[in-house]
Amino acid sequence: MLNYPNSVGGGWTAIILAGQRPGPDHFSAAYGVDAKALIPVAGAPMLGHVARALLASPSIGRILVLAQSPGDLLKGSLDWMAAEPRIRGLVTGDGISLSIDQVAGADPAPFPLLVTTADHPLLTPEIVEAFIAGAQGSDAAYGAVERQVAERAWPGMKRTWVKLSDGHFTGANLFALTAPRSRRAVQAWADIEKDRKRALRLLFYLGPTILLRALTRTISLDRATAASGRKIGIDLRAVRLPFADAAIDVDKPSDLVLAEHILMLRANAAERKSDSGAEGSGPDHSNGV
Repeated sequence: MLNYPNSVGGGWTAIILAGQRPGPDHFSAAYGVDAKALIPVAGAPMLGHVARALLASPSIGRILVLAQSPGDLLKGSLDWMAAEPRIRGLVTGDGISLSIDQVAGADPAPFPLLVTTADHPLLTPEIVEAFIAGAQGSDAAYGAVERQVAERAWPGMKRTWVKLSDGHFTGANLFALTAPRSRRAVQAWADIEKDRKRALRLLFYLGPTILLRALTRTISLDRATAASGRKIGIDLRAVRLPFADAAIDVDKPSDLVLAEHILMLRANAAERKSDSGAEGSGPDHSNGV
């Protein structure tokens, strides 16, 4: 497992969504844990990888873990999170969007907010900082990775791709809410979430023109995003990330295999870098220091 150095922390609040969907979770049960956030990746729970990356991100000042039972998550191998003063657990409400809406801008989670998920163990401070830089100046933003970027690094990776006029894109499980008016995006999300099986609800929010152009691939990512933002009265932005790993969350065993492979490569690279630095330090290296 890679250990990032702790940053002093900036003005952003990070929210990690670590709750469980209703019903049994066969994925986590297969790995002998009670929650998906606790599935081990390269020897450590997924949630721990995400928290360490956020703690090492210069822009992040505090972290809020949203879960049905955060106390049950932040113990055992994650007890260091319970002891970390910059991390706080909070019980979720009904549904992801409503949980975010309840805390956004309140004392535990002042704006600006970065929202991510506990199943994003490949998150790095570099990804976080690039996303925050791209979100600056918007009311709300979301991260996206283009298919060419992702498959250049990991050919054949299985993702859900949205096909638009300027490329195929997948989400990066990163969202920014920068000011009180950005809660409109969360509230729209909540309404869609309640009726996610009804196509007319999506049509109401996007409008027939946007939806038709998206389906026929005659609109770009930026234009579709901007139009969707105008529909709900905010400046909404898509932040294109140049990191293939930002597109990978762990939803199934094949994702877990890929994530562990990538973390192994990172650890080997860090070890080689460390050895190279030690070799250049002369007597200290010869003395084993």
